[in-house]
Amino acid sequence: MNNQQSNPDELLEQIRSETKAQQRGKLKIFFGYAAGVGKTYSMLEAARIQAAADLDVVLGYVELHARPETEVLLLGMELLPPKEVEYRGIKLKEFDLDAALARNPAVIIVDELAHTNAPGLRHTKRWQDVEELLDAGVNVYTTLNVQHLESLNDIVAQISGVEVRETIPDTVFDQADSIELVDLPPEELLQRFQEGKVYIPVQAEQAMQKFFKLPNLIALRELSLRRTADRVNAQVQTARQSEGSTQIWATRERLLVCVGISPTSARLIRVAKRMAAALHAPWVAVYVDDGRLLSDIAHQKLTRNLNLAEQLGGETVMLGGESIADEIVKYAQSKNVTKIIIGKTGQPRWREFIGKPIVSQVLHRSGDIDVYVIRGRSESAEEGKSDSIVRTRRIDYTRFGKAILVTAICTAMAWLIHWIGLSETNQVMIFFMGIAFVAALYGRGPGILSSIASVLAFDFFFVPPYFSFTANDTQYFITFGVMLTIAILISTLSHRIRRQVEMLRQRERRTEALYHLSRKLAATAGLYQLVTIAQLEISASFASEVAIFLPDESNRLKATIGGPNSFAAIEKEIAVAQWVFEHGQLAGAGTDTLPDANAIYVPLTGSRGTVGVLALRSIELGRFTAPDQRQLIEMVANQLALAIERDSLAEQAQKVLVRMEAESLRNSSMSSVSPDLRPESGTKSSYRQSDGQN
Repeated sequence: MNNQQSNPDELLEQIRSETKAQQRGKLKIFFGYAAGVGKTYSMLEAARIQAAADLDVVLGYVELHARPETEVLLLGMELLPPKEVEYRGIKLKEFDLDAALARNPAVIIVDELAHTNAPGLRHTKRWQDVEELLDAGVNVYTTLNVQHLESLNDIVAQISGVEVRETIPDTVFDQADSIELVDLPPEELLQRFQEGKVYIPVQAEQAMQKFFKLPNLIALRELSLRRTADRVNAQVQTARQSEGSTQIWATRERLLVCVGISPTSARLIRVAKRMAAALHAPWVAVYVDDGRLLSDIAHQKLTRNLNLAEQLGGETVMLGGESIADEIVKYAQSKNVTKIIIGKTGQPRWREFIGKPIVSQVLHRSGDIDVYVIRGRSESAEEGKSDSIVRTRRIDYTRFGKAILVTAICTAMAWLIHWIGLSETNQVMIFFMGIAFVAALYGRGPGILSSIASVLAFDFFFVPPYFSFTANDTQYFITFGVMLTIAILISTLSHRIRRQVEMLRQRERRTEALYHLSRKLAATAGLYQLVTIAQLEISASFASEVAIFLPDESNRLKATIGGPNSFAAIEKEIAVAQWVFEHGQLAGAGTDTLPDANAIYVPLTGSRGTVGVLALRSIELGRFTAPDQRQLIEMVANQLALAIERDSLAEQAQKVLVRMEAESLRNSSMSSVSPDLRPESGTKSSYRQSDGQN
């Protein structure tokens, strides 16, 4: 049962979204892995079923490919006339969007969603026409092949050796209201090619020699099945979240491995990778920051483990919280994780009396989630010693001295109260006040010391016989015990609050940095202005020297931001940036790739590939190796990449608009010229005269 109260603003936004969704048309995609599997046929069959149910169905555009069995399905259906567009002397037949909007049917059939429209039409791509129809409240049936998804474009090119140029954004596919997978075994598809049921014999023979080979079709079929399964899994997650359920719906295996600074973590990560590969399941490596400070050695171990997880294909996530077990289980439940992998190293028995081991806590809270406990090797004496050092702060004895000083001041105040003649309860309150003050200002260790010192001071100065650590009345021992317990509890809670406040401050700084950067980038136009704003904001947020590299026409990088005296002007550093740009991977100082560089280099990866490289250099060596810093840098880089990509698209749109205006002006000028003076008319007239003379 969900006891959380809904925010009125969130409810209002939800109502608005639902209202907008109700007014918007529904998109149904008939999805396949190649031409000829029967997408158009299945779409027309569905359209005829809707028409038979007295629904207003119109065929907006259908590509028949001269297939008689498909042409039969057009009989008795209303078909919109295509729009003829002349391009380079050729008349092209395109989908007439304006006629479809004017007709405004309940359902319209628009074949080949990834098609590129002829120049001169309102939209460049057909999926943009479909978006306008959906916004107008018209339901749309369409078809799509897996190779036309933007995210799979490079994979398809690698498999088939053919680069597909007509693609659609994955968001169009993901936001479709319905996906119907149209599948056919590759052997049957090739048989259809040989029988001439897909293309005419000459085209079919050429296609079977290039793209439509059996290994290619098998791979494309797997991609289509997996992409459909991913979408269904996303729908499962959405339905599960809407139900507010914390139960695990094991429709698909999903693994989580717990990562820390222990040497055992590397083995856990490899085990998780092998299990994920065997189950064909995604996996994530999770580290929980419980507020304890880590030394440079610990940061290096943690970074090494998280980098290993990324290299093996896993996702890395850093969480923050007081209880490691609670955070792990909560995250696993929110992401529908089915298996948790956690390590257990050999520990002395006496440690179990201090606190319940994390493994036991995870097992107790896991519920329906399977937990795999991997026995790690016992740490060597050297590793155990280093870990005990990295998990604690360097001892600051001045804080303990200040705790004793505060206790002495409280003792003097309590003596004054005792001399006035007030009760012992007031004296105890004075000591509690001092303990809370010490715990809040100096931490848990000094707080516990102040607790013990306060009990001893109360016994020595205010309990008969005075100036001794003995008590004549045994009830004082109960007072001492309660006083010590409450004092330690106060100091522990105060310390916990301090840690939580510090964690919230760190998150606030990260959120503020991203907010300021995204807001300024959104309000800035022009490439130079974008990189200048980004350089100033990133430099201020990370207190480091920043350089931004962008490619020229030949894809060679140059430092757009960074003066001649900057590290970005060094040939060696430019070479590192060029490598990062070409491979799309993190490199530079603090990484395992080109670690001798003076800076850390982060690829600026947008939706259409790498658009540049961000470089940061700090005086503090290894500063950017901390996982939280690395994640923040990558998020900043993503913001900048999207801004650069957005500006590039806006510039391209402006050029297209100028070209269209110029073409329109040219056509208007030509139409205003007398027919006898037009070049085409003059040529034809000369030809007729010469022909008559001959």
